[in-house]
Amino acid sequence: MSKTNAGPESPDTTDLEAASQLSTAPTEDRSPNLPKLGVIGWVRWFWRQLTSMRVALILLFLLSLGAIPGSLIPQQGVDPLKVSDFQKAHTTLGPIYEKLGLFHVYSSVWFSAIYILLFVSLIGCIVPRTWQFVGQLRGRPPGAPKRLTRLPAYATWRTEADPADVRDAALKLLKKKRFRAHLAGDAVAAEKGYLREVGNLAFHIALIVMLVAFAWGQLFKFEGGKLVVEGDGFANTLTQYDDFKSGSLFDRDHDLAPFSFNLDKFTATYERTGPEQGTPRVFRADVSYSEGADSRTKKASIRSNHPLDIDGTKIFLNGHGYAVNVTVRDGKGKVVSQQTVPMLPVDSNITSQGAIKVMDGYRNAKGEKEQLGFSAWFVPTFAGAGKGTMFSQFPGLDFPVLALNATHGDLGVNAGLPQNVYQLDTTHMKPFKDAKGDALKQRLLPGETMKLPNGAGSITFDKDIKEWVTFQISHQPGDTWALGGAIAAIFGLAGSLFIQRRRVWVRAVEGPDGVTVVEMAGLGRSESAKLPEELGDLVGLLHSEAPTAPEPAEAPSSDEPSTAVPAAEGAETK
Repeated sequence: MSKTNAGPESPDTTDLEAASQLSTAPTEDRSPNLPKLGVIGWVRWFWRQLTSMRVALILLFLLSLGAIPGSLIPQQGVDPLKVSDFQKAHTTLGPIYEKLGLFHVYSSVWFSAIYILLFVSLIGCIVPRTWQFVGQLRGRPPGAPKRLTRLPAYATWRTEADPADVRDAALKLLKKKRFRAHLAGDAVAAEKGYLREVGNLAFHIALIVMLVAFAWGQLFKFEGGKLVVEGDGFANTLTQYDDFKSGSLFDRDHDLAPFSFNLDKFTATYERTGPEQGTPRVFRADVSYSEGADSRTKKASIRSNHPLDIDGTKIFLNGHGYAVNVTVRDGKGKVVSQQTVPMLPVDSNITSQGAIKVMDGYRNAKGEKEQLGFSAWFVPTFAGAGKGTMFSQFPGLDFPVLALNATHGDLGVNAGLPQNVYQLDTTHMKPFKDAKGDALKQRLLPGETMKLPNGAGSITFDKDIKEWVTFQISHQPGDTWALGGAIAAIFGLAGSLFIQRRRVWVRAVEGPDGVTVVEMAGLGRSESAKLPEELGDLVGLLHSEAPTAPEPAEAPSSDEPSTAVPAAEGAETK
């Protein structure tokens, strides 16, 4: 039915014109005799290099490579203490890293230069290609080349149908197949696959959106942590945070959203049997919150990976543990301290440690002002006396026990130096002694009391054991845009990789013998086996409208074998 040609002949000028505009990529002058470049010429050359896809990919690679030190080396804006410790431990590398800006990678000059150059490169690459592509959309597919036989996919046959009828049938067929088609002289010109370039442009625009979103998020973000005990609350002010960090353009005085919340109850359940015993099943914090000063109170539950969103600020459930209630009395039985002390977990069964400090109001048996300190270990499920050390057997409150070591003296809180609230500074503290002269220590069940020697007072482990929760409160203004850009980049890249832009021409003219000659040819942006297949399908559909004309009967010569094609095929193949 057809004559096909996929030979190695080089296309002529008309073929090259037909192949043009399949891509909106800028062309490069590869002439061997380049003129000498002046200042403007060098500027243009530099701009073309910067806006080329090759340089954009190199910059993108350098950006990802430059982000590696920011993940491996402590950063000044994240944890200044770790940076200080690193510099003390590495006296040789520390100054070198400081000069290279490796302690503040994301705000360093070299990282910012790569970031800005990549941004400019993408914009300079996208803008001209976009205008060129818009121009192609507003125009029509180019007319058929003079010699269709030189195109990669080609078919021809003779038919008795009128040339105009063949062209009309081809025009309807190609439009039905979602080609942009029109009549151009004695041929129908059609084009398809514009989504390839749309996907390419969408991918690069999505990269710009992601870059802007990341920059915006880093400049205007904030993140902080807060430990809240059941029954207590939190107001979104700077002084309420246990730790806080923000972007360089974030205004701590005006940009914090006005809201507050109370932790009403925390619920935790665990697997009790089987190989997964102790595995968490439910972590839920029930809170009451309000937005602004005059907003009504609302109820919400915060679970793992299900944060509470208040005016763009997300509150995540980050961790939990137990807080013990203790009451401290002096030698006269006067209550000098009644406090809820959070205990920090050290293992998955919530074996916890902490410090109980009595800083004011206590007087010893001699009437002298003194400070008390208790090193504390808490286990929610104790194995029992003689069955091991103070390590919990299960994270639930099945058999809670509090172990205390008692000291007295000066806690050092008045020296003006910061202290860890969960640890004791025993530099100026002395341990209480028991009857045997050993350091006073005791295990307490809920409700039990530890007596201090020589009428120094007592400490009671109250029965009301509460749970605490650490919340991560963060505001990332560019997250939504970054996610949208990432999704758009994936779809755009898929479109640019898997969609092929191609052109098809159908020429129908009357031959010298009065029989119509039909030619169909296709041209794609790249070599693909699908183009000949698609052209073959189109040929089959058009052939049903304009079938092959019967070959004239000719007697074969005596010295030459017959070349007639069987009537059943009605075609000549090359």
